Amino acid sequence: MNKKRITLAALLLAIASLPLAAQVPDVRGKTATKIPRAPDGHPDLQGVWTNATLTPFERPAEFAGKATLTPAEAQAFEKKEGAETIDGNTDGKLLQGAGSAGTGAYNNLFFDRGSQLASIGGLKRTSLVSDPPDGKVPPMPPEARTRNASLFRNMGSYDSIKNRPASERCLAGFGSTAGPPMLPVLYNNNYQFVQTPDAITILVEMIHDARIIRMNAPHAPRNIRQWFGDSTGRWDGDTLVVETTNFSEQNRFRGASTDLKVTERFTRVDANNIVYKATMEDPSVWAKPWSVEFPFVATAGPIYEYACHEGNYAIEGILGGARKAEAEASDKTGHK
Repeated sequence: MNKKRITLAALLLAIASLPLAAQVPDVRGKTATKIPRAPDGHPDLQGVWTNATLTPFERPAEFAGKATLTPAEAQAFEKKEGAETIDGNTDGKLLQGAGSAGTGAYNNLFFDRGSQLASIGGLKRTSLVSDPPDGKVPPMPPEARTRNASLFRNMGSYDSIKNRPASERCLAGFGSTAGPPMLPVLYNNNYQFVQTPDAITILVEMIHDARIIRMNAPHAPRNIRQWFGDSTGRWDGDTLVVETTNFSEQNRFRGASTDLKVTERFTRVDANNIVYKATMEDPSVWAKPWSVEFPFVATAGPIYEYACHEGNYAIEGILGGARKAEAEASDKTGHK
């Protein structure tokens, strides 16, 4: 009996002294031996998450050649980016850059980009674009640039509300918030995941968009096109892999064609973090696939209603301004 007890004690001691190879590093560089799991054994992604971050989409010139920053460099950047006055009067960089300061909209109080750079494995990233290594979206070939220029000219018409961008009309979030890929923007960067074995739904705070990911299902026929594409999912170990195709021409991501394919990977590394990676493929638009990577961090809910058109006079003002400009031009030329 004593021999058995000694053997068991030795075994437990040996297990306790094993290296942490089986432990998963979270986005802060710490380790976690357990992740929440759903009744079917797969990681439980349910909850409210945010991808708000100060990390630029593409790598700025000041960080050329540097994918990550030292703690001191990251602290200095975060301090600089967060130094603006947070009140209801100070205009943000968006209005200042557009020459629209003093209009009373989009002040700094309106923005919510978080207070930190995106961090994975304890390293602060200088760009959301993780591949190519230079942190830049691959250039478009000349024919793609020409095609998109023509497309954007048509979309820029002020003749009808139907000619204005989808985000302006509160039909889809600007900046690909619902995606895919699901990118952080200036505000409303919260998401709620609801998970079953057959489907995963992602409710997006911006424009209250909702994505439905059908698990272990074939894609819809190619003639069925959706604003956010047709998303099907599968589990690759503990990572949720989502492939999206069948995009509608009404909602083009960065000038992509309807042949765009986005492959997303959601890896829950601990109770508070999901590492998100999305790879975009569209040979007619980009010379090679490219990827973004950043964390989704647990945050307190609930997600509140995003009533985009409540008291919103933007479209009326935009089209009314166009009619006024046309009338003034007609008065000058004498033509109606």
